[in-house]
Amino acid sequence: MKELILLTICLINSNFIFSQCNGRYQTEIFNTFSVNTVNYSDVYTDNAHEMDIYIPSGDTVTNRPLIIWLHGGSFLGGDKSLVGCVDFCTEFAKKGYVTVSANYRLASDAQSFALYQEEQYTTVLKAVSDIKSAIRYFRKSIANGNPYGIDGNTIFIGGSSAGAVAALHSAYIDNINDLPSSVTDILGNTFNVQNLVTIIGGGLEGDAGNNGFSSEVSGVISFAGGINDINWIDSNDEPLVSCQGDDDMTVNYNCGPGLGYPTVLQLCGSGEMHPQANSSALTNDYLVFNGADHSWCGAGVTDQKFIQAMEFTKDFLYPLLPCNSATTVNELFTKRRLLKVVNILGENSKTHNNIPLFYIYSDGSVEHKISIK
Repeated sequence: MKELILLTICLINSNFIFSQCNGRYQTEIFNTFSVNTVNYSDVYTDNAHEMDIYIPSGDTVTNRPLIIWLHGGSFLGGDKSLVGCVDFCTEFAKKGYVTVSANYRLASDAQSFALYQEEQYTTVLKAVSDIKSAIRYFRKSIANGNPYGIDGNTIFIGGSSAGAVAALHSAYIDNINDLPSSVTDILGNTFNVQNLVTIIGGGLEGDAGNNGFSSEVSGVISFAGGINDINWIDSNDEPLVSCQGDDDMTVNYNCGPGLGYPTVLQLCGSGEMHPQANSSALTNDYLVFNGADHSWCGAGVTDQKFIQAMEFTKDFLYPLLPCNSATTVNELFTKRRLLKVVNILGENSKTHNNIPLFYIYSDGSVEHKISIK
């Protein structure tokens, strides 16, 4: 009976929210869209600072949420035209979002990037600089007539693989002092990461321009991404949704060196980010693909897991949108912390496949889950 009541409440809330947004953002309500390519930096005029903007055709709404999506490629390759980027932006534009597939600076030398962690930090920080500039570009555009019809208070960033890594670091490094002052890599090289920010220029906001506008975001989307230090995720941060295979060794589902190479910086994936988010009472959710590796995250709609990840993301973002009732959103996304997981006998249990488990949270809620493999 409790499950039936809970289901009824969820359906009532879902129907209420659906009516608040007039059907937008959950279903495809547009058949076509336009794609415009622009340079988002007022400092750099190169391919690394171009982005494609997807806008639903015939849409008259002028306060639409924006998603900026970043391609994968291990910071060595890839661009905004990769199939996963196109498919993601297409699907969400058809639902009424304005979506963006953006380029960013990559490593200048593949061998140096693979061997030297100082080069890896520098590359990621330059990508973060570019993302923040792209965010500011849109807030600057609002001040100049809002030609893209977006809501400057509802901007999400995300990506797949390296793009997700860049998005996570852009959102969750809040202060230069968060970065280590001394790092010694496996080759014995010692350097100060905080100094790298100074060398790039512009502080954490970076050197790619559009200064004077905020680079804050409303949430982060990670498809098979990870973060160098999970302690950068705290209670003051933005909501997080991620999707990853638990057999991913390119970006480790738990924590491990990127690409599986011992010379590459540690990255912690969904298996570590979300316990940290839960302990920080940060709004978050994640989808695990049991037994899956890294390959799905850039495959686009040819891979069913990519489709599932987009559906999961859509449902996570929906209650965060301003067109929904603030009261209902707060009810749906009450910040909570996972206290323990128990089996049907009430015994503490680790996650297992094909076994019903009960997840008990600090707000008194209990979720009944079965992980199917």
